[in-house]
Amino acid sequence: MNRFELRHLRTLVALRDTGSLVEAAERLFLTQSALSHQLKDLETRLGCTLFIRKTRPVRFTPAGKRLLDLAEEVLPRVREASTDLTRFAEGMSGRLFLAIECHSCFEWLLPAINAFREDWPDVELDISGGFHFDPLPALARGDLDLVITADPIADAALAYEPLFGYEAQVALAVDHPLASRDWLEPGDLADETLIVYPVDRSRMDVFTSFLDPAGIEPRRTRTAELTTMMVQLVATGRGVACLPNWALHEYTERSYVVARSLGEEGVWPNLYAAVRADERDVYFVASFVRTAKATCFEHLVGIVPADADIAAGAVPA
Repeated sequence: MNRFELRHLRTLVALRDTGSLVEAAERLFLTQSALSHQLKDLETRLGCTLFIRKTRPVRFTPAGKRLLDLAEEVLPRVREASTDLTRFAEGMSGRLFLAIECHSCFEWLLPAINAFREDWPDVELDISGGFHFDPLPALARGDLDLVITADPIADAALAYEPLFGYEAQVALAVDHPLASRDWLEPGDLADETLIVYPVDRSRMDVFTSFLDPAGIEPRRTRTAELTTMMVQLVATGRGVACLPNWALHEYTERSYVVARSLGEEGVWPNLYAAVRADERDVYFVASFVRTAKATCFEHLVGIVPADADIAAGAVPA
């Protein structure tokens, strides 16, 4: 019997990168119990302990560090060989025109694009912001090949690959009266200036999942194209804004603004990669989705695996 497998190396890397069993299990799409069982089985096979329990971040033993060194050497080579073999089998060229409906997504998506270009140098890749046209119909027509969106539409021609779930949070100035709350109610925003991206109201979670069901309107709205500008306006007391938790993390860490949940349970949308249904299995398209998902979980704080029902293909009508 093999003493360890590639999946074990991937598990140890995830454990090192996240620092805890809980977060490593989320990254690997396993339950914490399943991950603990896998690690215990590996230690039994090897006859030695790999890490010290109940430490955060996780502390590895010399045996664990040796396997991590091996993982750093082997896993990139396995990924490279797997990509090369598939390119040989499936063809090495094609077109991948992207559009991004998510204003906050450029920063984390660029590393994914760079990694994809290294793996697929003969695929023609181009990117559009997608803010001034409706990209999903363009995707269905064939003008685009992939769209990053949080707003799926029911269309038999399209398929949605879930990337991750995130919390939509309200950003407040640190001295804002609402900053003392643990979470906000819809009525708390009735007297506020709400700073939003210049997109249709139907695509804003703060309206569709929070204010509209309660019949509440903010005092006024104003628009800003850039996340940094929105945060600057919030920090200087010009209004409040609803942004993804991962986009707010760097600003809250620096105490530039504070973030509060929309309601006691919070509002948790999902982000998707939309493709044409008849091309979801084209390998370089599927490869980009995998690369984008891996990049998300490597770079973004506060995201979670996408809702299971959506992941199974249940798209809102």
